[in-house]
Amino acid sequence: MRKQIFTEKGAKPVGPYSQAIVADGPLVFVSGQGPIDPKTGTFNKDDISAQTRQVFENLTVLLEAAGASWANVVRVGVFLSDMKNFAAMNEVYKTYVTEPYPARTTVQAQLPGGIDVEIDCIAVIPQD
Repeated sequence: MRKQIFTEKGAKPVGPYSQAIVADGPLVFVSGQGPIDPKTGTFNKDDISAQTRQVFENLTVLLEAAGASWANVVRVGVFLSDMKNFAAMNEVYKTYVTEPYPARTTVQAQLPGGIDVEIDCIAVIPQD
């Protein structure tokens, strides 16, 4: 079973992917989010710290729409345009995640639209 998660509070997908998918488990797989401002639909191209904050805010609203939070995230994938941005991204990252920290992979990648960071995640949805 797969259930699409969509919220107007999040950035609208710009390609063939869902904002997030809930799968049996119960898990939610959140698609990679870039620093798109959901209010304007434009990329935030400020410094890496500002871009990373926007990405985390975009991820947060999707997790909430699925009934989860950062406390439920078990895996994070980070894609950076330049590994020189790792330390600045990591400082913002640490303000959103708590121990035990999620498993994480960070890679350098060519990202669309001239952005410097994209992040995806997987979370376990708490059951009542």
